[in-house]
Order: sequence, then structure tokens, then C-alpha cells
Amino acid sequence: MRQLAKDIDQFLNEIILKAENQHEILIGHCTSDVALTNTQEHILMLLSEDSLTNSELARRLNVSQAAVTKAIKSLVKEGMLETSKDPKDARVVFYQLTDLARPIAEEHHHHHEHTLSTYEQVATQFTPNEQKIIQRFLTALVGEIK
Repeated sequence: MRQLAKDIDQFLNEIILKAENQHEILIGHCTSDVALTNTQEHILMLLSEDSLTNSELARRLNVSQAAVTKAIKSLVKEGMLETSKDPKDARVVFYQLTDLARPIAEEHHHHHEHTLSTYEQVATQFTPNEQKIIQRFLTALVGEIK
């Protein structure tokens, strides 16, 4: 049991190191030559689905509005985002992708799909009963971490 606890600790520490300064864990690497942060790429992916405000992006990403503002300023400067004001409330600004950003957003989406496929592939190495146990364990562990 002690070795399992050590293995869990090592696993979580690897996750922390991999995720340092990133919003998410993705398997593999994006092939785009555009140097964007993981958060910026995720913002582009979210905006490929819908026009959103700074606060909506922060909520969906579970990061501060300041972090989103910083990422958005850079994306606007690079010509990847356009802004539009809400016709009902001019204080509200929505962000949309430019044509320059669409391929990057699509690549990030594919990167997400590749990551999920990898998780599914690893899970198939276990029986359905083992998968249920793993699922129960992960749910309990996340509950303890929160």
C-alpha cells in the first residue's frame, strides 16, 4: 500500500511539472509554428465555437480575468482576435477569431481529441471492472484534492 501511495505522489508531481504555466495537460505537441501559450490556444479554440467576453472566457478556463486579459491583448496585437461591442451594452466586449487564428484553433481542437484518444487507448488495457475501479479512485482522489 505504501508503494502505491508513493506511485500516486510521483504521478501527481509529474502532472504538476508538465502543467506548470499551462492551463491543461495535452498529449503530444502542436505542430503550428506560431508561438502561443496553452491558454492562448485554448482561448482560440473556445472562440472558434462562440463569440465570448473576457469574463465568460475566464469562467470557462477557470483562470483569472487578468490572465485572460493578458492573453487576449497579445492575440489582438498578433491579429488573431477581433473585438465587437454588445449593441445593448457598449461596455461589454466580445471577441471573435480572425481568419489567421482559425487554423490554430482547429489544431488545438485536434490536440484535445488526440489527448482523449490516448486516454481511451490506455483505458482499454484494463477490463471494464478495472476501469470502474480506476474511475472510482480518480473521483475520490479529486474529491480529496478539492
